[in-house]
Amino acid sequence: MGRSDNEELTAAQIFYPCMQCADIFFLKADICQLGMDQRKVNMLAREYCDDIKRKNKPIILSHHMLPGFKEGQEKMSKSDPTSAIFMEDDEAQVNLKIKQAFCPPKIVDKNPCLEYIQYIVFPWFDKFEVVRKENNGGNKTFLTMDELVADYEAGDLHPADVKPALAKAINEILKPVRDHFNSSSEAKILLNTVKKYRVSN
Repeated sequence: MGRSDNEELTAAQIFYPCMQCADIFFLKADICQLGMDQRKVNMLAREYCDDIKRKNKPIILSHHMLPGFKEGQEKMSKSDPTSAIFMEDDEAQVNLKIKQAFCPPKIVDKNPCLEYIQYIVFPWFDKFEVVRKENNGGNKTFLTMDELVADYEAGDLHPADVKPALAKAINEILKPVRDHFNSSSEAKILLNTVKKYRVSN
């Protein structure tokens, strides 16, 4: 029985997963840490190990996918530098990206700023600190995501309060990374090499 046009795969759809699998073996990776969207490719690599009788299969760590900073972006994109925070971003870049990020008032679902708080800030600090004027509610430290969500949905926590606090937290997390690249000549060379190969629009 022939396949309908909708069921046919392009050459790219066949070869690209194979190339992704090949990367795992070419790099001799023992552990693969990728987003959930890559889980099928990672499992394909493990199944290939069965076919070639390889005992040591790569360990797969699949993590939550953070959305991009722009409205409607289901995940961050390497081809759009404004869609995410990168390890080499300086403080001003982090501040600008978060300032321009999609963060609708009172809406939690598909809000990239709140996802960054939930999956990065809370696991790192076990809290989220908001600094604001007394007439805007005064300073507040959130100890759980549920507490933050309740305030945000009620309108007691505004995007203008969330964004500076998020930027401050992310910059604090990235500070040791920046210090390393600023103090190590070897690290500087590596960083410059990586930047040359960055995909751009």
